Amino acid sequence: MRRRSLITAASLAAASPFLPRLALAQGASIVGGGAVSPRQAYEKWAQLAQAALGIQMTYQGSNSNTGADQVVARQVDFAGTDNPKRPGMLREQHLIQFPAVLSAYVPVVNLPGVQPNQLKLTGELLADLFLGKITKWNDKKLAAENAGLRLPDMPVVPVHRADPSGPTYYFTTYLTRVSEAWAQGPRASNKVNFPTGQSVTADGGMIEKVKATPGAIGYTGASNAKSAQLATVSLRNRAGAFVAADAAAFAKAAEAGDWSAPGFVTEMVDLEAEGAWPIVTPTFILMPSNPEADKVTASLNTMKFFDWAFSNAGEATTGLGFVPLPAALHDSIKQVWRRVKGPDGKPIWEA
Repeated sequence: MRRRSLITAASLAAASPFLPRLALAQGASIVGGGAVSPRQAYEKWAQLAQAALGIQMTYQGSNSNTGADQVVARQVDFAGTDNPKRPGMLREQHLIQFPAVLSAYVPVVNLPGVQPNQLKLTGELLADLFLGKITKWNDKKLAAENAGLRLPDMPVVPVHRADPSGPTYYFTTYLTRVSEAWAQGPRASNKVNFPTGQSVTADGGMIEKVKATPGAIGYTGASNAKSAQLATVSLRNRAGAFVAADAAAFAKAAEAGDWSAPGFVTEMVDLEAEGAWPIVTPTFILMPSNPEADKVTASLNTMKFFDWAFSNAGEATTGLGFVPLPAALHDSIKQVWRRVKGPDGKPIWEA
């Protein structure tokens, strides 16, 4: 959704695309901006952390690229991004990167009489729906995987994003891995030329179009699907079992991820793990590793904020459709925080 998400009692309505610090209330405060997909998680954390820590966090949801530009320009204390950065870029711009929360992406449908997770799709069937190879919901290929489920005799209406987006990238990455036809055709990108269907802009456009269109199938973050009460589907994962789009399946994917790569860039799409949802990915935080003297406190408060959230607010975000980081990852993140140093060359984080 391309709306400003303001997590503060103070009004931040300004014409500038960047958040003005002068509008912030006095006291401990931090400012972030960037990816929309984790916005609801950060909003919840902000509500809880203000009472627990006395830190006021304000987050402006825009997109991953804008957030990265803001933190490079030192206009925010941290940026949220769905697109992890290369180690060379992090070094060049004097940034650190760490995961904050995991997002799951889910197909959503508007089918009369079909409840959440009742419809079962293989990856190949999902690709064929978006390729226009399956045009009716009562197609025999769909019926074969859904014995006992009454599928309506109505046209399939694929809905896809026209604007560049993280959901499109991860959704089409999955389709590329499970469908040879997709891999040889539209392929994976954050902006794809879908061969059929209706185009929308932003998460809000996707939700509105699917809700308003009987026969529609689209894709969005699990948190969006949950809050909008859209019907998700069950997908067959690489382990060969159909899994529902729920917290248990998302957590299985989180546990199976390999977090040892530089920058915590782990591959989590189409993992071969029992019970794992096949389209899960971390969203990341970027923050300066060399804050100026007047930003040292804000950098420390940013790390305190996320440290508290990781330890105390996981359940709150699970209820919103997100996946908390594995607890074992917290210590590794704290080691990265020690790379953040003040003008005196000493680590800011010492906990």
